Amino acid sequence: MSKHFDVIVIGGGPGGYIAAIRAAQLGLNTACIDDWSNAAGGPAPGGTCTNVGCIPSKALLQSSEHFEQAGHHFADHGIGLKELSIDVPKMLARKDTVVKQNNDGILYLFKKNKVSFFHGRGSFVKATDGGYEIAVKGPKTDEVLTGGQIVVATGSSARALTGLAFDEDRILSNDGALRIGTVPKSLGLIGSGVIGLEMGSVWRRLGAQVTVLEALPAFLGAVDETIAKEAHKAFTRQGLKIELGVKVGEIKSGAKGVSVSYANAKGEAQTLQVERLIVSIGRVPNTTGLNAEAVGLKLDERGAIMVDGDCRTNLTGVWAVGDVVRGPMLAHKAEEEGVAVAERMAGQHGHVNFDTIPWVIYTSPEIAWVGKTEQQLKAEGRAYRAGSFPFMANGRARALGDTTGMVKMLADAATDEVLGVHIVGPYASELIAEAVMAMEFKASSEDIARICHAHPSLSEATKEAALAVDKRTLNF
Repeated sequence: MSKHFDVIVIGGGPGGYIAAIRAAQLGLNTACIDDWSNAAGGPAPGGTCTNVGCIPSKALLQSSEHFEQAGHHFADHGIGLKELSIDVPKMLARKDTVVKQNNDGILYLFKKNKVSFFHGRGSFVKATDGGYEIAVKGPKTDEVLTGGQIVVATGSSARALTGLAFDEDRILSNDGALRIGTVPKSLGLIGSGVIGLEMGSVWRRLGAQVTVLEALPAFLGAVDETIAKEAHKAFTRQGLKIELGVKVGEIKSGAKGVSVSYANAKGEAQTLQVERLIVSIGRVPNTTGLNAEAVGLKLDERGAIMVDGDCRTNLTGVWAVGDVVRGPMLAHKAEEEGVAVAERMAGQHGHVNFDTIPWVIYTSPEIAWVGKTEQQLKAEGRAYRAGSFPFMANGRARALGDTTGMVKMLADAATDEVLGVHIVGPYASELIAEAVMAMEFKASSEDIARICHAHPSLSEATKEAALAVDKRTLNF
């Protein structure tokens, strides 16, 4: 006999597990199905983000940052080291521990909030009176559940190059890039996407010669142009080789490495020889195996589930959130959609403001932004004022020994409402939260300029950028 729930969430990543917890908090009898497994075959909820994305990459970024600081910057502080070495297996083991702590934390939250968890792959069976049958197949599970409402949160997978499958040894996705057992002498990246740049940063810090091949003529085209140029200069100084406007041709993988044939921006034939190659050209929605056709769930040409602005699908009682639907593939975007959908199912008015979703690239320097870029405002013909403030004029940045970058603020020329904030520099991922908060409450640059910020702090650069909108910075 099948088990019945008010809500069944398929997928336990950021969108899925958060949706399940919020639905349970609102009094709905909720189940969550997730098929991620750890090395021992046990459940590992958290999706790509926790297992092979956000969390493990940040763990490796932290380890590699310590290594680079010790090798290149400790001497500035009077700290001397006789020998410096890197134990890659131990670094990876720490990363795995961090991942498991997050996996276990989610399982604890399920128990705390009385969410029924099923370890396996969920798929549609058929529609029933007042709901849907969902099959669960896993290592120790083979059963059918019924749910009045279904939330699909199956996430995404790395996109492979046509005719070049990931072997996770020489040709790497984000998964393989997180499990390289020794520091490669040379590493290639196809695509200057977020994951590629972050992984490239990790292995460059540890000693690899990293080359980025990007098809687009501009570096980080989605980023504000001023910020992207500053980041490009910083990465180049660090030794990251970035080639733009390339056309990748044949790629050959062998026991000794990978050979990439390509034409550079001038059309000249080139060959890149590397030990390993990371392919970072985007991600595709995970809908294969969902059996969407069994219930008539509509997908678009990319395989993503079609939804309206409230994450409703074409089927009554079926919702979808996160990477498997339209919009940016960001963990926090998925979380916000998960909460909003849970509240809508409970009769409340959940809301997600897509205009104030922050973006972050956790390189060094970090890059973060929210709202419109200057090129977008120009294209829209919207009148604006801009102000920026460099970290080289910030006392805390000097004390940290990291003065790369700036804060840039864009405000409406007539109303002074903040339209976008763009940061490249130390702890940009943390600093952007103030800008998100300000924009959510429709703050003006004058509002931020008149708020007292602690001294000395990096956040003072945000205040000074707001002052710069009115051309009255105090420290530059």
